[in-house]
Amino acid sequence: MFLPQETIRRKRDGAALDDAEIRTFVAGLSDGTISEGQAAAFAMAVFLRGMTTAETVALTRAMRDSGAVLAWDLPGPVVDKHSTGGIGDKVSLILAPLLAACGAFVPMISGRGLGHTGGTLDKLAAIPGYRSDIDRARFAAVVRDAGCAIIGATDDLAPADRRLYAIRDVTATVESLPLITASILSKKLAGGPQALVLDVKAGSGGFMPDTAQARRLAETLVAVARGAGPPTTALITDMDQALGHSAGNALEVTEALDALAGTRRDARLIEVVLALAAEALLLAGIEPDLAAARRRAATRLADGSAAERFARMVAALGGPADIFADPALPSAPCVAPVHAGREGFVAAIDGRAIGLAVIALGGGRTRADQAIDPRVGFAEIAGLGARVDAARPLCLVHAQGADAAAKAAASVRAAVRIADVPPPPAPPVRERIA
Repeated sequence: MFLPQETIRRKRDGAALDDAEIRTFVAGLSDGTISEGQAAAFAMAVFLRGMTTAETVALTRAMRDSGAVLAWDLPGPVVDKHSTGGIGDKVSLILAPLLAACGAFVPMISGRGLGHTGGTLDKLAAIPGYRSDIDRARFAAVVRDAGCAIIGATDDLAPADRRLYAIRDVTATVESLPLITASILSKKLAGGPQALVLDVKAGSGGFMPDTAQARRLAETLVAVARGAGPPTTALITDMDQALGHSAGNALEVTEALDALAGTRRDARLIEVVLALAAEALLLAGIEPDLAAARRRAATRLADGSAAERFARMVAALGGPADIFADPALPSAPCVAPVHAGREGFVAAIDGRAIGLAVIALGGGRTRADQAIDPRVGFAEIAGLGARVDAARPLCLVHAQGADAAAKAAASVRAAVRIADVPPPPAPPVRERIA
């Protein structure tokens, strides 16, 4: 006879739980036989005592299997990517169609903004008509035709995680490494990928401020993902500044369109995209080594194949018929330069403060039910090492009005440190965990 309190007691006392015990407890989360108090006690016990890799694999599998697990019948490998989130992170908008152009199929289930970071679904919602809330049959049809589709999670994917996450959010147990890992991977693995790449951000604009923390998360994610399902690799990427030159939903879509079309490409952004693409193509068996995989990805980005896949996906999901010819993206009524207090070089940026400034402009949420303004944010953001002076501002603020623009400008100036000499350049990809 299964007694939830015995499972909680054993974990409270530091015991390792077996697969059957974990699976039964997770089933109770899904069907409601586990109470709110028991779920909260379990989360706190895991937070305090931790879990072994084997336990975390079992928890991930159980939460994945608590709902539907997608199975794909496609003429090519199914790959996916997850990012821990950061400022200006529009990688998915470029990577998904790029992988599709390289011969993979990418059914990407993404989320809204979390904390100070933007969400892929919020960016796509800036595209007029784009639908991310579609049923499974249409999802499959778009993936088959376009090679990729980026949508939101349906209610039947990893329902146990949805309940446990809500409880963690109000019981100070969000930061548990095993629970973070199981939460991320249960949703991703429910999408049925045959290969998975992870983009773990390290720096002031991400959730992990330093490389050591990011490395611990990346190593845990890779070990558990490989134990629970597909071959997985993680890259630790730099988030001590915005990725690209924009932060804000419609502005980031515009930057992604420019990158896909080749009209303007930020070097750091493209480096992260190509590095992740190479890892995915290698894991999927499309290319035999990273060098060949990167060449393929670079070619498909340069020849317009990735742009064609993105346009096909957007049109199939209700967006403009030709988004590159007429994107119809909304624009803010007030655009103003933000100048530094002195001339010099950008020496440090508080990325989190930049993200919070986007939220204050209306580009993010302070409540779960809050609507966001897709028009607002920052463009032409000066990166680390850039020289700023009277002719080169820190950024352009896109706002609803002059008062909002002035407040955002003050936030940006407070978030940036100017020095007489530039800092040493930092690579956009810090480490590879495989």
